[in-house]
Amino acid sequence: ITSRKAQTTRHRVTGIVTTAGAQFIFVDTPGFQTRHRSRLNERMNKVVRQSFAGIDAVVAVVEAGRTTDADRAVIALFPRGARVVVALNKVDLLKDKDALLPQMAALAALFPFVAIVPVSAEKDRALDRLLAELAALLPEGPPVFGDDEITDRDERFLAAEFIREKIFRLLGEEVPYATTVGIDSFKEEGGVRRIQATVYVERDNQRGILVGEGGSRMKEIASRARTDMERLFGGPVFLEVWVRVKAGWSDDEGMLKRFGY
Repeated sequence: ITSRKAQTTRHRVTGIVTTAGAQFIFVDTPGFQTRHRSRLNERMNKVVRQSFAGIDAVVAVVEAGRTTDADRAVIALFPRGARVVVALNKVDLLKDKDALLPQMAALAALFPFVAIVPVSAEKDRALDRLLAELAALLPEGPPVFGDDEITDRDERFLAAEFIREKIFRLLGEEVPYATTVGIDSFKEEGGVRRIQATVYVERDNQRGILVGEGGSRMKEIASRARTDMERLFGGPVFLEVWVRVKAGWSDDEGMLKRFGY
């Protein structure tokens, strides 16, 4: 899932791209959490560190035109000897293309990167070059997944993530980070997926903001999430969503285990 807000990703998610000559298994991790301390954030930071094990290459995504202190902090986490390719993203938004060269030079001074590739993910620019750089770092072997597989996550997980994405996109700064989504029931009957979900928040006032006047905001969140589910699942979805208050869920071991953190 995506949003303009930082640190939207909470789980280790695998995305699969299979071409004629290679299969790329991209492992997307949560952002490294530095702002708030909780058991949830501690677990996400542990996932980030553990994800360096058993991989063949790292793609470090940095925004074209600016390298932030947060970028430098993440780069400092790379083990020496790690094979890292920088994807210098959003070059389509950079008015002064001459700014790329000094930024690339400054990045090269921070770590011995294998390559630094300016790209635009949204405009699909130079992504083929990025894949070519990564393909050169992969070991030879049979494909791990089928040609038509795109992730190792199941539909229950994806349904919960679509709901959480709309919360991040449609609400302000505080409430999205205080929410998590559980799938209570997921059944497929006659080609229709019937899904019941609960959104948990920390406090009563957060519930009021999330539900909205007359339930209007929650209806919009559910409607947008259902549309994305139907597009991905390839069939109709009947979605019901409730909102409940569970104080301290992000520090509750049982809740964290239940939601796969």
